[in-house]
Amino acid sequence: MSAILSADDLNDFISPGVACIKPVETLPKKDPASSENPYEVTTEDKVQPENLPPAQISLTDCLACSGCVTSAEAVLISLQSHAEVLNTLDAHPATPLTIQDDGHVNLKDAVPKEGKIFVASVSPQVRASLAATYGISERKAGYMIDQFLRGPHGLRAGGKHGNGFTWVVDTNIIRQAVLALTAEEVRESLESANSTTADTSRFPVPKRPILSSACPGWICYAEKTHPHVLPHLSRLKSPQALAGTFLKTLLSRLLDIPPSQIWHLAIMPCFDKKLEASREELTDMTWQSEDGLAHSEKQSATRDVDCVITARELLTLASSRGISLPALPLKPLSSTFAPHFPDKTVDSFLSSRSPFSKQTSAFGTSGGYLHYVLTSYQSRHPNSQIVTQRGRNSDVVEYTLVSETGEPILKAARYYGFRNIQNLVRKLKPARTSRLPGAKTMTGPAAARRGGSGSGAGAGSGLDYAYVEVMACPGGCTNGGGQIRIEDAREANSALQSSSSDSTFDQPQKPSPHEQRAWLARVDEAYFSADSESDDSEDAVLQESILDMESRVHGIMNYWSRTSGTPLDKLVYTTYRKVESDVGKNKNVGETARVVELAGKIGGGW
Repeated sequence: MSAILSADDLNDFISPGVACIKPVETLPKKDPASSENPYEVTTEDKVQPENLPPAQISLTDCLACSGCVTSAEAVLISLQSHAEVLNTLDAHPATPLTIQDDGHVNLKDAVPKEGKIFVASVSPQVRASLAATYGISERKAGYMIDQFLRGPHGLRAGGKHGNGFTWVVDTNIIRQAVLALTAEEVRESLESANSTTADTSRFPVPKRPILSSACPGWICYAEKTHPHVLPHLSRLKSPQALAGTFLKTLLSRLLDIPPSQIWHLAIMPCFDKKLEASREELTDMTWQSEDGLAHSEKQSATRDVDCVITARELLTLASSRGISLPALPLKPLSSTFAPHFPDKTVDSFLSSRSPFSKQTSAFGTSGGYLHYVLTSYQSRHPNSQIVTQRGRNSDVVEYTLVSETGEPILKAARYYGFRNIQNLVRKLKPARTSRLPGAKTMTGPAAARRGGSGSGAGAGSGLDYAYVEVMACPGGCTNGGGQIRIEDAREANSALQSSSSDSTFDQPQKPSPHEQRAWLARVDEAYFSADSESDDSEDAVLQESILDMESRVHGIMNYWSRTSGTPLDKLVYTTYRKVESDVGKNKNVGETARVVELAGKIGGGW
């Protein structure tokens, strides 16, 4: 799903949805050798079709309806690109900051109204993609991105204002908070199932099984086609969204500037993250106080994430400025270009190292939400064990936490890829109530066979999971649609092929499925390489237990809430909505123009 959302891949074949109105089949070509008498009367079965070109489906055609991608989504995606990054860096001077000797930052007195502070957050999957491309470790790929975004030889070396990014945050650090809050959410869900008190808060506890909400492709699919699963979605923001809220709330309060003067770039593995950044629920309107909203310019909403680019677009961004990424120093930056965050407590959190801020093979390729929930419960049940059972394919795995006596404590599962997701949502579909007099609602195995789930959340259908990690891409986030492909890697290394002995880049032809699988395995290997990069000085830190990490995360979350003056639930939770399809309805020709106008209002002039 993610790959079709690339504005640069308009020649890609797009598989039409069920409601697609474009024909995809044509009659066989007319034989040019056959001659027909124009005055001969023939039967209908002898008439041959004209030699018309085969029907083709482009992204423009698919934007005619909301069966797959809406026109509004396409506009929002196309407006987030490497060109937007360069245009913004050149259009706004950097807000003047004073960097002290200890690396901390203060805002200068004269702050231009049009000035901006540039911040970025980087996904570990992007670092893995770069690492596989250039044959380096995941950590060195992080240094490469850091040097490019805010180093003297990167973006700062060119452009109208010589702008770069002041702070670059690893989303793995923010993911620690999402993991701890996810485990807490699962515990609340299990406790609420045994409680008769209804939850009337703005962010009610999800129904069982709780479905992860970090994948925007999956969220978009659920909102458009399966609204019955929305009560099951986790309330938590994704690490990208939470990083945007975290940075903008704190920086605007600590530096006493409006959120619109903070420009946040996220570098992610998939194009769907652009859609997530454009959601109305992820703006300062959801967390600003009434006083803050009153002082905001024209009451316009400012997105928590202003722009999202992918790993492939990062390569394009570098080439647009004539910068060679492999030529950048693969070492940490000095405090001159990498200042501390203007709050010691927050800076300590953002620079912390923990086994839960890294990625290991046990956690998987998509953030480790499921594994963390299981290990969090395991830490509270001594001598318990996690039993794994593979499903119909490698992207469906079931997990059961069993006690020392063999009793099941918690069940969870992983569903990757849309084919598997379709089976999941089918099992969660509510049972139909018969309209015949005296008929009973079908429950139990019969309801499961027909796709129903009884009256309870997962009751009767075998879905007695407490939590399900759902991701749209087969293989997880390292296989995101925006990741660097093997063709891109070959092109990026074309200048180095003469001195390289790596056979991965030797073949210029289109890669075979086997080569593509080998490439994905290489990216996964780079993703997990960070697990073996810790040195002896970090061993004490890496021994942190789950309970210690959760205590530390709750401490920083409460500190964040106090510092920003905003209730924590407004900072970390979000909501979802059913999206009505416009297939078959009258189209408003001015809809695209309206979306462009809206995009210009949100985020301070897209």
